[in-house]
Amino acid sequence: MSRSEPRYRLRAPWPLPPPLADLLIAAVVALFTGPDVAVNDPGHRQADGVTWLLFAVSIGALLVRSRWSMAVALVTGAACAGWALYGHIGELLNLPVMVALYTVAVQGNRTRTVRTGAVAALASGIVSVVAGKDVAQPQGAPLLEMLWPLVPLLLGEVVRGRREQVRAYAERAARAEAEREREAQRRVEQERVRIARELHDVVAHTVSAMTVQAGLALDAFDTEPEVARAAMRQVRASGKEAVRELRATVGVLRAEGGVSTGPAPRLGELPELVERMRAAGLDVTLRMDAGQLPQVVELAAYRIVQEALTNVIKHARARHATVSVGRDGDELAVEVVDDGVAGGRPVDGSWLVGDGFGLIGMRERAAAVGGRLEAGPVPGGGWRVCARLPAGGGARA
Repeated sequence: MSRSEPRYRLRAPWPLPPPLADLLIAAVVALFTGPDVAVNDPGHRQADGVTWLLFAVSIGALLVRSRWSMAVALVTGAACAGWALYGHIGELLNLPVMVALYTVAVQGNRTRTVRTGAVAALASGIVSVVAGKDVAQPQGAPLLEMLWPLVPLLLGEVVRGRREQVRAYAERAARAEAEREREAQRRVEQERVRIARELHDVVAHTVSAMTVQAGLALDAFDTEPEVARAAMRQVRASGKEAVRELRATVGVLRAEGGVSTGPAPRLGELPELVERMRAAGLDVTLRMDAGQLPQVVELAAYRIVQEALTNVIKHARARHATVSVGRDGDELAVEVVDDGVAGGRPVDGSWLVGDGFGLIGMRERAAAVGGRLEAGPVPGGGWRVCARLPAGGGARA
């Protein structure tokens, strides 16, 4: 069974097509009713043309029972009353109308069943009084005759209620299955976005830093060999760091249950990040007083600072940047300010840097832990990124 199909299926209440089922039921009813029509009690009217005509009408009406149940109930009820008024009695002559009344209850609703039962009981009592069928108990006969039409109606109500219950169970199971599918798809999408964000942070930051360092080494290769060697050593260190973080990120895909096999970056690694930025030629000042924080908040704060500094190197053409990470009540304030060129453009009232994915990723990281992020140009020149993250138990994993 494919994932798109419901796990539970509602079986058809009757395995045959309706016309064939009606034909079979009519044949069975005729088999049981025919002997009562053919042989009557002595002293009463015996079978004749009128009796067999009423029999043919009743059985013929049952052939369209599934399509016009109410009309069939009226026809078979009239035929049954005709037998009684004509003087032909029998224990199974009311079988056709009982089948028709059962069909009315199964295919209809409770309101129609109640109305049909009231009319059928009243009509049966009137016919009993007029025909005078039970001469031994003339006063009790109408009451008894009023009860028998209710039996097939009650049976039909029970069957219809059971079918509706089974259908409700099947629909509920199908909705639960669809909800599980949507939840699984949502989690897959979230994991895909999270991994894409991690890869973007690692690749964009490291490759940008390595590009700047490689350019510095190329410019100083002939005139300042030591500077070039130091830059190349930094390129190698940045490459190793990128490989380590990529392995930790890709490990999520390989580990059972999606558990990462490598440590996530923490705020304690910000000094190393700042040193790599300084090696790339950006003067960075770090102020940090965060204290103990949830791991998800530290990861989000680290990635926001990393992406903000990467955007400074790639787009701002700045000489200096200041990174501030500290507590502000129940929140962690993360701020990165540079003195470069904004390099962005207004889009629908907001500002995007470069291709826009870096700023979107930072906002998604802040929102993922229950925080918020603002970014925009600073009056007088420069760019400011400010994130407010929950520092206590309000952070979302």
